[in-house]
Amino acid sequence: MRAERVFAYGAAAGLLGDLLLGDPRRGHPVAVFGRAAGAVERALWRDHRGRGALHTAVCAGGAATLAAVATRAVRTSPVASVALTAAATWAVVGGTSLAREARAVGKALEDGDVEAARARLPHLCGRDPQALDADGIARAVVESVAENTSDAVVGALVWGAVGGVPGLVGFRAVNTLDAMVGHRSPRYLRYGWASARLDDLAGWPGARLTAALAVVSGGAPRTAVRAWRADAGKHPSPNAGPVEASFAGALGVRLGGTLSYGGRVEHRPVLNGEGRAVEVRDIERAVRLSRRVGWLALGVCAGARFAARAAGTLTKGSPKGSPKGRTS
Repeated sequence: MRAERVFAYGAAAGLLGDLLLGDPRRGHPVAVFGRAAGAVERALWRDHRGRGALHTAVCAGGAATLAAVATRAVRTSPVASVALTAAATWAVVGGTSLAREARAVGKALEDGDVEAARARLPHLCGRDPQALDADGIARAVVESVAENTSDAVVGALVWGAVGGVPGLVGFRAVNTLDAMVGHRSPRYLRYGWASARLDDLAGWPGARLTAALAVVSGGAPRTAVRAWRADAGKHPSPNAGPVEASFAGALGVRLGGTLSYGGRVEHRPVLNGEGRAVEVRDIERAVRLSRRVGWLALGVCAGARFAARAAGTLTKGSPKGSPKGRTS
């Protein structure tokens, strides 16, 4: 079976598995990787960029290498190849967990239980929940759903289309390392530099595809495009900016503004300033938009693989020699 079919069938099965099963409560492969990366960090940590780069290379490179070995081991069996791709896709995407956690916060807010919403918010993002009121929590959830649609779903599919199972696993490893050490705390400002920069690079194509698909499927394409073009560059993250701006425009809401991370207050620019303030009901709207974007991304990535194969076949089959229309 050709590689493009293996990816298409396997990725579709993996996304369906995530939809039906979600993430396991215990023994998730990403959690296992996180524990291994933590052990490597304890052995290597120094307040030095070089040590951080070594940590990134060992962890992300090791994960991608193991995935490549597994891919090679099953390459002669189409069924095993599809199964491996499905298992890897299920392991690295997190759309169902993202939706579940967002809805849990939304349900607490609907019930008027702000304290319960604050207790649940850290499952989605690293903001200080005690610094947020109900409206601030709702806005944080929508922003997290937007950003994680790229990080936890679309980006993985993009790199799976490019590199198969090693691409899926490698992207998720890089993204996990960024979450672990890529933030600007005193401990990780230098040590996490390589992970953060690699995550920016790996996330670039997925973020742009996520933003484009939010424009297409959000119901307000002109507003989404306008917000993307006008506001994405104002965001401190090169990848979160386009995604959050396009989601803001698609949903007709304002995102950004003042927020707090680890006791550090940040004043971020407003995205889609013409929109209204986020309401609790917008959490469900954001989750549904995220779902649509994820499935559309699968279609785009699988279609790109088939198109690349067809283009390669045409190129290999083109006549060689004199240019067309020229006689000898």
